[in-house]
Formats: sequence, structure tokens, C-alpha cells
Amino acid sequence: MTGFLKALGRYTAVRAPYNMIRMLEAQYGANLLRWLMPLAGFVRDYRKYVSLGSNQSFRICVRDIYPCLNDKTTVTPVEPVYFFQDAWAAGKIFRIRPKHHHDVGSSVKSLSIISQFVPTTMVDIRPVEIHLDNFHFLAGSILALPFEDASIESLSSLCVVEHIGLGRYGDDLEPWGSEKAIAELKRVLKKGGHLLISVPVDAVSRIYFNAHRAFTRAHVMDLFKDMTLMEEKYVYGMALNERYEAGKGFGTGLFHFVK
Repeated sequence: MTGFLKALGRYTAVRAPYNMIRMLEAQYGANLLRWLMPLAGFVRDYRKYVSLGSNQSFRICVRDIYPCLNDKTTVTPVEPVYFFQDAWAAGKIFRIRPKHHHDVGSSVKSLSIISQFVPTTMVDIRPVEIHLDNFHFLAGSILALPFEDASIESLSSLCVVEHIGLGRYGDDLEPWGSEKAIAELKRVLKKGGHLLISVPVDAVSRIYFNAHRAFTRAHVMDLFKDMTLMEEKYVYGMALNERYEAGKGFGTGLFHFVK
């Protein structure tokens, strides 16, 4: 493998530097066929581009090539769970219009957008080392949130509680991790406060170790039986559904509860 990569680094038609080959190896591993065909297309495009004549405003040099080989798709790639849940949560927050929104462990990219309309504080065990007006970060665990009892009016935790206690993100193993996380979210929420939460749903409650847990709708309702359900949506495949359908198997449930 190493000898082949070195040879390819020396003799590729565009004289690509060896570090480019190493980059491709890091991306694609030993599955050479997965990137050799796109690489051939990259070489053809490079040759054709150079043959069209140079735009003197930009330098083009073999030393600067940066192959992106998997972006020629016929449709825009979309990860449906985050697409639907983040749009759903943002719409909820904009309609609720809290003075300040708090989140535990959700998508920092989505929260950065929300923060430009509603001041937002994110809590996570992993630091966010970037700064943006109206976006605030607190280091903390969902099992011991850094807030007083009944102090938060608007709270979200999307695709988070199902992971707690499985060790995937370096956290301690804890069979009751999801239950303890949910108890903490409830503890810090004000009376009348809003909670937006999403979890995997399935025909039966089960653990896909160590990726996540999945819950039946009845299980979710039992975990939040002391709260009022305002809305629920379900992501199955590429569609957002109004109802839980156990027969469809694995999906993602989006829930809006009020304490």
C-alpha cells in the first residue's frame, strides 16, 4: 500500500505532491477504488482548467492543489434528522420569544444562528472555542447543570439524552444516564417553562451500544408524565411526520413540553 501511494505521488499526471496522497489515504484508507476514479476525474478537470488559460488575478500551482473528490452529487446532501429537528426547534424558539434561551449539548452551528435572534447560552462538556455576540458558553454536564432550580424559561437538548452513560463521548458508563439527564433538565426548568427535546424512537426501547438508546413513544411519555406535551413530530427517513408509527421502526421524535 505505502509503495503504491509513493509511486502514485511521483507519477500522477499532475505531479501531485506526496502529502496530497497522504491526505487521500487519511480520508479513504485502504479502499483505493473509492477514490481512484474520482481522482482521475480531478486530474482531467485540472488539465482542462489549465488549458483554458490562466486568470492572472489568481495563482494556480500544483503545490496548492486541494482535491475535493466527493462533491459532484446530483442532489444537495441533507442529513434529515438535523435538518428537520433544528428547523423545528428554531421555529419554536422564535415563536416563544424567550428573553434568553438555554441549550444543553445540541448543534453549536444551529445555536449560533438562533443566538442572532434570541440571546443563547449553550452548556456542554466539550468547550466551544469560538466567540460570537449573543452566543454564550458554559462548561458543564447534563448530569449536573450549572443552574439553580426552576431558573430557566426556555431550554433545548436535541439528540443528547440518548447518549448519556454509554461512554461514546468520553462520559462515564451509567445505565440510568438518560433518566438522570432528563431529571436535571426538569430540575432547572421554571414552572411554565418550555423544553424542546429530541430522541431516537423505535418499535421497542433498546440500546444500540455504544451509539445511543432508542425509546418507544410510551416510554417518552412516561419519562415526561409530569409535564404537558404541546407538540410532537417524528422524522422517518426523509420526511417529517405528525404521528409515531412503531411499524416504521427507527426514527427520531421531536417533543415540546411545558413544565
